[in-house]
Amino acid sequence: MSNPILKRILISLLIGLLGGVAVSEVTFIFLRETARPPETIVLAIPAGTADMVARGEQPPTIPQNMIFVLGDMLVVKNEDAVSHQMGPLWIPAGASARLQLSAEESLAYECSFQPTRYIGLDVREPVTIWTRAYGIFYAGLPLGILIAVYSLVMPVKKEEDASRRVEKQ
Repeated sequence: MSNPILKRILISLLIGLLGGVAVSEVTFIFLRETARPPETIVLAIPAGTADMVARGEQPPTIPQNMIFVLGDMLVVKNEDAVSHQMGPLWIPAGASARLQLSAEESLAYECSFQPTRYIGLDVREPVTIWTRAYGIFYAGLPLGILIAVYSLVMPVKKEEDASRRVEKQ
């Protein structure tokens, strides 16, 4: 490649895209729980949960907040001797109820099997290979263009100047 300006621009874009990969993949590490297709998730309410909640204790197997992927099906299975409620679901003792998570949203449902009386459900778009590629280009391309613009401000070394310096030495 003989055109030094074109070479600078291409190298700058490559550096920007590599920066985009770094930023995107570091972010992806924190989003791994949503890097999956929709599935059925079972939340079991263990026996004795009502007694624990009455004492103000957090049931050890029930999280206070849960993260889901768009399209997940939440099945709440009540193994307790007492009926429980979670948002729109009424779950009689020994039964189960289903909740289809079909919208991207953050929910705070009233919940009888939590000492705080609320449970948080966060429904997110699944992270796919296309989402990751979009993140790389969304971060990397502008960064590469910015580096290219700044590199054009720097003077270009001419090969003739370099060869003259060698001859003088």
